Amino acid sequence: MNDEQFIAEVKNLAELDADEDARKAIGATLETLRERLAGEEPSDLAAQLPPEIAPYVEGDGGRESFSVDEFYERVAEKEGVFNDEAIRHARAVATVLQTAVTGGELEDVRSQLGNGYEELFGQTGSSA
Repeated sequence: MNDEQFIAEVKNLAELDADEDARKAIGATLETLRERLAGEEPSDLAAQLPPEIAPYVEGDGGRESFSVDEFYERVAEKEGVFNDEAIRHARAVATVLQTAVTGGELEDVRSQLGNGYEELFGQTGSSA
């Protein structure tokens, strides 16, 4: 998946009108994800993302522990939107993320997030 495909899919799923809005949603979601993940996991994730998308999540994780509700609040604040929009946008980014990285990498991310984050990634049958 390349940068344009990633952005176009997020734009479509999140029901956004402009590529720039999709980029803001991607940035806010992935930056918040980096804050939540520990160690090298953000860099491992970034290594599988398109070059324009990867910098949002690159670097060491913040190792912060916060709920999925706070995750959405942080995305809303970064993106400058209401919480209900942030939830839709973050879920769209997470859905596209699932198609952009390997199943093993996705499981590494999900295992760090824990069960409280299942709704972010939707019901994707493959994880137990």
